[in-house]
Amino acid sequence: MMAALTTDSGVSVRLAYLSNIYPAVSHSFIRREIESLERAGHQVSRFSLRPYHSEITDSADIREATRTESVLAQGWLRLVLAGVRALLLHPVRSCAAIATAYELSGKGLAQKARYTVYLLEAAWLVGRLRQLQVTHLHAHFGTNPAAIATIVRAWGGPPFSFTVHGPDEFDAPIELKLRSKIERASFVAAISSYCQSQLMRWVPEQQWHKIKLVRCGVDSMFLNAAPTVPPRTSVNFVAVARLSQQKGLPLLIDACAKLRDAGERFHLTIVGYGDLQREIEMKIRAQQLQDCVTLAGIKSSREICELLLAARAFILPSFAEGLPVVLMEALALARPVITTCIAGIPELVDDRCGWLIPAASVPDLVQAMTSALQTSPEDLLSKGLVGRERVLRLHDADRNASALYDAIAQSVSERMGTAGEAKMQGDAR
Repeated sequence: MMAALTTDSGVSVRLAYLSNIYPAVSHSFIRREIESLERAGHQVSRFSLRPYHSEITDSADIREATRTESVLAQGWLRLVLAGVRALLLHPVRSCAAIATAYELSGKGLAQKARYTVYLLEAAWLVGRLRQLQVTHLHAHFGTNPAAIATIVRAWGGPPFSFTVHGPDEFDAPIELKLRSKIERASFVAAISSYCQSQLMRWVPEQQWHKIKLVRCGVDSMFLNAAPTVPPRTSVNFVAVARLSQQKGLPLLIDACAKLRDAGERFHLTIVGYGDLQREIEMKIRAQQLQDCVTLAGIKSSREICELLLAARAFILPSFAEGLPVVLMEALALARPVITTCIAGIPELVDDRCGWLIPAASVPDLVQAMTSALQTSPEDLLSKGLVGRERVLRLHDADRNASALYDAIAQSVSERMGTAGEAKMQGDAR
């Protein structure tokens, strides 16, 4: 087992990561962040609140599954026993943890019941973190992982930070008690300037220094691929997205129908899974687009890479986002993107590397797809290369993981410095 590394002030740091479901098809950016930290020599323990889904196909994700502890997989008996044990051994801290869970839960019996479960999960987790001698816990997402990290801290667990991606945190900041979580955290990582601004809306200016810009990174498979001209005969588009309401895919099917009716020759491959699978399948059949649109299901990173290299452009017509990693992956391969002008997307995409269109506009989506079909492969590559340069500059996984670790190390050093000052003042008295 690797020894924990130290900060510049000589403070030892052992890290643990917490997320809702890990590994997961849509959470590969967490794996890349952890891998980058480990390449830099840091030890990272992985925790997932729920067991991973069987749908994962990427070999790296399958490997991660063997290294990740699931909290709920411990079983209810073990979680309840952990709660009872913590209550008996640490009654004062337990009262603080219960009060924190009550505060974060909000109104309604359903919420109170949910946070009772969170409390039991936190009880088991705080004991496990002590066993591993973890000195800092980092959670991904400002939803339940951040809530449980907050309760763990109240129970005497390690200081914590969390990364906010959006859009869930932007949709319900009051219900999610974002202000309370940020105030209790050592710091918060925001994946884009837009994300950073949305978090600043909900905390006093005195807390703004805690909100750090730490962008997501792209897998080396995409960064290291040699840029190529799209195949001259290709009429392919690719969309990679969770099949959910916020991704706007039904509008993309409508745009494909109009494109087909206009006589354009094209093919769209949609990679992903989700709640709208059946609805989208029915919409494709209803508009007789089976020859033009393929639902490909879940694909590995390598398969997605191959699909993108064979395509003219990538499409993501989202209604709500943070800053999608799939846009970075497409641009890293020098493929221009067609996407919507929302959230953090304009920080990466403009008309120099793709087509930025209004959300919910079928005519603009049709026009952008038509333009992509009529643009020469060489000009498509030129657009893609502009995007690739931005991804290389802004979304290198190793560099961004280093920025995250620097924020963790700084918070640890500051905390130790504050504790040292308090001790000296006490001794002076």
